[in-house]
Amino acid sequence: MAIIKPFKGIRPPKNLVEQVASRPYDVLNSEEARKEAEGNEKSLYHIIKPEIDFPAGTDEHDACVYDKAAENFAMFQEKGWLVQDEKEKYYVYAQTMNGRTQYGLVVCAYVDDYMTGKIKKHELTRRDKEEDRMKHVRINNANVEPVFFAYPHKDEIDAIVAEVVKGDAEYDFVAPDGFGHHFWLIEDEKTINRITEIFAGIPYLYIADGHHRSAAAALVGDEKRRENPNHKGDEEYNYFLAVCFPDNQLNIIDYNRVVKDLNNLSDEEFLAALQKNFIVEEKGTEIYKPSQLHNFSLYLGGKWYSLTAKEGTYNDNDPIGVLDVTISSNLILDEILGIKDLRSDKRIDFVGGIRGLGELKKRVDSGEMKVALALYPVSMKQLIDIADSGNIMPPKTTWFEPKLRSGLVIHKLV
Repeated sequence: MAIIKPFKGIRPPKNLVEQVASRPYDVLNSEEARKEAEGNEKSLYHIIKPEIDFPAGTDEHDACVYDKAAENFAMFQEKGWLVQDEKEKYYVYAQTMNGRTQYGLVVCAYVDDYMTGKIKKHELTRRDKEEDRMKHVRINNANVEPVFFAYPHKDEIDAIVAEVVKGDAEYDFVAPDGFGHHFWLIEDEKTINRITEIFAGIPYLYIADGHHRSAAAALVGDEKRRENPNHKGDEEYNYFLAVCFPDNQLNIIDYNRVVKDLNNLSDEEFLAALQKNFIVEEKGTEIYKPSQLHNFSLYLGGKWYSLTAKEGTYNDNDPIGVLDVTISSNLILDEILGIKDLRSDKRIDFVGGIRGLGELKKRVDSGEMKVALALYPVSMKQLIDIADSGNIMPPKTTWFEPKLRSGLVIHKLV
């Protein structure tokens, strides 16, 4: 059963939230962060991407960069740009994109639930990326950024959240990317206790986004427990920061591929090779979007094509085999283009669907890439089926949008 608890969040005062809040550390590079934080000393990038306070080109994994994160975190608190709540609370964090709003609960999840698999993952993590985030958690003694969880929706939680959001929001703003962010405090003790009780009846939580942050937060919590001779089990380090959204409110968007060459094939040879496993239809110069599962969109030589996987090329009863990312990886990228490892092959790049299919066209038309492949998005049901079966999705399968804004609330491990 999922164990969660309220916590004393560290947050910006209302009038500073838009200056402090930032995009997550892993969706932009150092130079982009430097540009976004320009002229804004209160930007959270000074804590989550502190290399921006050093000359361009400074290694973001240098010890002095992590030290700077801790120095800046302390300074933000001294200056009152981040202030700790006096009482433990839950929080509601809602996001609006394209007129649609999803409502999450900000909680502390239990380290043990991650270690024992009650918090389920669907992606592999890389040790170097885990280690980077572990250093960040250790040196700040805090989860500065939350992870993004899904849970099987519960009508009673929906009703509680609906009641909370009738009140005035603590924060309510539209970020530069056009997405709305809304944030409420849950201070009523009875409501807090009831939320904890309902979650205790939920068997599993699912990591939607933030596998490396989840691993790092849990591993540091476990490390602190082992290092503390007086460990009792109720210390803050036994918990880490998460925003939990009901599964029926979440939207996964497509995650597409662009490839540099056709593996020594001509355009005609490549299209002919596709016909072994796909029904190939030319669609002309207008952007073509995949219409359903097992239908793909291909852009090559200024034209769009529809590819429909033929019967027998996939297994709808296999949670991994049914995925379009598996079909395209096996039958196009590997079999025809010779791309065996999506994680390490330099001939392939990945484009989040938030950028639109026009971005695929642009990268091919510019000559940077030779061919683009657009996929029908994975469903939440597919993600949960895979996590429940103990399987791992192929790399670069899911793209959640909107991303959580960092800096609305932070969890200290002490």
